[in-house]
Amino acid sequence: MKYEDIILEKENGVATIIINRPEKMNALVIKTVEELLKAIEEVAQDRDIRVLILTGKGRAFCAGGDLEGIESDIIKEKSVKLAEIARKYGMVSFGLRNLTKPTIASVNGAAVGIGLNFALACDIIIASENARFGEAFVNMGLHPDGGGTYFLPRLVGVAKACELIFTGDIIDAREAEKIGLVNKVVPQDSLESATKELAFRLAKGPPAAIGLAKVSIYQGLEMNLAQVLEREAAAQALCLATEDCKEALRAFREKRPPVFKGR
Repeated sequence: MKYEDIILEKENGVATIIINRPEKMNALVIKTVEELLKAIEEVAQDRDIRVLILTGKGRAFCAGGDLEGIESDIIKEKSVKLAEIARKYGMVSFGLRNLTKPTIASVNGAAVGIGLNFALACDIIIASENARFGEAFVNMGLHPDGGGTYFLPRLVGVAKACELIFTGDIIDAREAEKIGLVNKVVPQDSLESATKELAFRLAKGPPAAIGLAKVSIYQGLEMNLAQVLEREAAAQALCLATEDCKEALRAFREKRPPVFKGR
């Protein structure tokens, strides 16, 4: 389909969703959110796509919600409607986290408020040295949405999450790396190449094994050890039956790299 507020690119098994409102630092309005939902669904249904990158156009990743639009919504809508709007934002985070393909947030600048939480919903975050991060909701008298109170404590610990959410402080990329919020910080001019290098590497991997591992990792956070072991055994049985596993065994015998075809 045709998108206006985002760009969806596909290359060698990797899809890239670019939030495309650079004049607003990629701040979100409902239209943008609806397009993000449709793009994530398109990626989910495309069997040729094995990895998703999420990034922003220009100097920001996503500066949060468009405040002018939020003010208009408050004036026009009742609280029930406002809750529905917040749920729609949350559906983007849910879609990213539950996509059975690896997701990489490529953070090129400010990732603030809902922008930060969309990044946190991704599996891996690569940030440029120009990136800035903040749960800035409190500065506007707002509660975090988009999964911030779920994702952040699991990455940085409860005490640090409380500090960042209660104060609304903005931290730089190196601090984010130090506390475990991002995986890697690279120079600004290397961000795209570093992100694609990882994405293309993952895209060459066995989709079933990686997708099942992603599900197991996140389900495992809510399970006890016995449940995790049972989940792992079931997933392993599925992987052992794939053509990709048989290809890997042949490649090992033949002393060559395997070629995974997603079967």
